[in-house]
Amino acid sequence: MDKALSWLDSTLDYRFNDECLFKQALTHRSSPGASNERLEFLGDAVLDFAISEIVYAAMPDADEGGLSRLRASLVKDTSLAALAADLGLGEHLILGSGERKTGGHRRESILADALEALFGAVFLDAGYSASRTIIEKTFGDRLLELPDPRELRDPKTRLQEWLQARGLGLPDYELTKVSGEAHRQEFEVSCVADGGKHKTAGGGRSRRSAEQAAAEKMLESLEELST
Repeated sequence: MDKALSWLDSTLDYRFNDECLFKQALTHRSSPGASNERLEFLGDAVLDFAISEIVYAAMPDADEGGLSRLRASLVKDTSLAALAADLGLGEHLILGSGERKTGGHRRESILADALEALFGAVFLDAGYSASRTIIEKTFGDRLLELPDPRELRDPKTRLQEWLQARGLGLPDYELTKVSGEAHRQEFEVSCVADGGKHKTAGGGRSRRSAEQAAAEKMLESLEELST
């Protein structure tokens, strides 16, 4: 834990009053002891509220739909996982042997959950103001360079428009895997475009979010190929 505590101090300038909360935030359910699932539940709510406050103040002319899209783009699992990876959070996760062997410290869902659990742990340790400060430090410039909410459309819509503009058919989505317990399932979906010439996969906590993740990867791939 000393290494993890030092990492937290140097990256986010935070020191826990109750270090047990920090250890729990790092502990995946595959490892013995109290897992970070409850803290992740709390941190998810804290994050939503903090980001809602921030985008509300930053975008005084945006309507409710625009603010919702902007918040969703910031707090989605892929964004949180990227933030956690950039911080180096994965190196300090406490995983069961099976998850360690299969690279669980790099898995998007595990990273995103652990980051939300960290926000929840800070909230319990020092209150909302401290957790919001940690959230602002974690997101950094992303909160200073917010996109125009009017330009934010979901990946499935943007992919459909991209394909149609080039005279191509609509993409196909197929559910390929469902894992986890009934109350905490993970979905994997494949996206196939241009008559099967291109295929991507995405994951999420619902079929819809998995489809959006697969569509986003497909759009990124097609745009890269077209440049």
